[in-house]
Amino acid sequence: MADYQAPLRDMRFVLNEVFDAPALWASLPKVAENVDPDTADAILEEAGKITSGVLAPLNREGDEQGCKWNDGEVSTPEGFREAYQTIVEGGWNGLGGNPEFGGMGMPKTLVAQFEEMMQAANMAFGLAPMLTAGACLALDAHGSQELKEKYLPNMYAGVWSGAMDLTEPHAGTDLGIIRTKAEPNGDGSFSVTGTKIFITWGEHDMAENIIHLVLAKLPDAPKGPKGISLFLVPKFDVNEDGSLGERNSLSCGSLEKKMGIKGSATCVMNFDGAKGWLVGEENKGLAAMFTMMNYERLGVGIQGIGAAEASLQSAREYALERIQSRAPTGAQQPEKAADPILVHPDVRRMLLTMKGYVEGGRAFSTYVAQWLDISKYSDDEERRKHAEGMVALLTPVAKAFLTDRGLDACIMGQQVFGGHGFIREWGQEQLVRDCRITQIYEGTNGIQALDLMGRKVVGSQGKLYELFAEDVAGFIEANSDDEHLRLYLEPLAAAFERLSDVTEHVINQAADNPDAVGAASVDYLDLFGLTALGYMWAKMVKAAAPKAEGDTSGFYSGKVKTARFYFDRLLPKTVALAEGIRSGSASMMALTAEEF
Repeated sequence: MADYQAPLRDMRFVLNEVFDAPALWASLPKVAENVDPDTADAILEEAGKITSGVLAPLNREGDEQGCKWNDGEVSTPEGFREAYQTIVEGGWNGLGGNPEFGGMGMPKTLVAQFEEMMQAANMAFGLAPMLTAGACLALDAHGSQELKEKYLPNMYAGVWSGAMDLTEPHAGTDLGIIRTKAEPNGDGSFSVTGTKIFITWGEHDMAENIIHLVLAKLPDAPKGPKGISLFLVPKFDVNEDGSLGERNSLSCGSLEKKMGIKGSATCVMNFDGAKGWLVGEENKGLAAMFTMMNYERLGVGIQGIGAAEASLQSAREYALERIQSRAPTGAQQPEKAADPILVHPDVRRMLLTMKGYVEGGRAFSTYVAQWLDISKYSDDEERRKHAEGMVALLTPVAKAFLTDRGLDACIMGQQVFGGHGFIREWGQEQLVRDCRITQIYEGTNGIQALDLMGRKVVGSQGKLYELFAEDVAGFIEANSDDEHLRLYLEPLAAAFERLSDVTEHVINQAADNPDAVGAASVDYLDLFGLTALGYMWAKMVKAAAPKAEGDTSGFYSGKVKTARFYFDRLLPKTVALAEGIRSGSASMMALTAEEF
């Protein structure tokens, strides 16, 4: 397996040449005071060294050793504690955190690149900083000043880590039926009792304290999701002077035995009257959770890109070195017994498909991160509201489409290896196993599709979709005279029109047919994702094509040629998806239960 190397050249291209991130940061005063192009470049460089040199070498051993549970205590794989200290000492835990409490205040457009490197290098490990960042985000947005001052500095510093406790054995997507209870103690604190499952890094030995954000219901809470509150429940009580006190009444009951990400601790957490504090308002816990959900769901999409990038790097190296048979056009290396498998069209199909999704996905994740930055930091109310609408619309696409294509890329990379891809030592089978969870947690991809189609598109009667439509249409119109884009704008416009027509079609169907949304949702999200990546590739061609001629590095010319492949072989999938959506729900709902 190739040693993972952070794709810094491509990340710089996306940030600086495609999206002009420095100009975006300069337009946001709260961002501009923390980052400039030189700082951003230094962060990328150092992140590449740490992820490639420290985290990636632990990936396979972490998978083979896994975490160990012993009487409620969890020990991490060899090397994880030391790697965690490296992350902590470098300040990486607080990279995007609020500077008021010790965070570095970096924009999501930059943080997303670090997250991709970390997830590509070692997804199981990368989940620990990711969950802490999510907990910090929710606490910073909704916690009282006292809670923020007491907990955020040590969480940003990584001395304490964070965990999100949502799911229960009987309640996954339907959080309204959770049973965990929170009883007021009369002193401002609450006693939290219940069991949570699938809690990533809910217990471990890397940090001094673990701060759990737990969804629970107060005694007089309304039924359903409107009766959920959010509570901060530390593993160890924190004294007034900030020192650690007694252990709280919570414990890890067991670790899940799972398909992948075995280096991370997926815990069953038991709360037995554990002391906690309300975060935000009573019965408004879901609102607090959704504050961080857009960031976390983009983060999971980035995991998909990271796994796909690692798969592409290994498959590309293998295709250059493995010799099998001769090229269809004749021997390319006659001095050898056979040619490298890169000469074969089907191997190129797989590698180019992976490259199209990885590089297009990286651009799309940065595009979504851009809107997150504007929605969080802009002082312009109209601009901020516009960005919030884009974030709401694009988040389910980022989470689901990027992880679906991420798994596809991991499987294609495995296929390039042939039989060796099925063997443990090459690392491809681990990528397939690890990437699989990204389609499931933080809301399954089917739920993401329902969110996109039902709540965001049909629910807004197309208003949110119009924000994206205006952006794409504006790009097409503004670049209609660009000779470099001539071959790309027409098929992009056709795919975009197809998406718009299908959007209107489903909105109309949904008015009379309750099954219309669910029947269309997954295909619609794929159609949306393929079109969105087509838009990203057009933007990349605009940046790369003028520099492609005479490009001795092959970077810019390779970009343009990969874009051509995407438009020739991947974007046309939108035709079949649109036809499937237009067929409606009748055939899907026709079978009786017995006929299955």
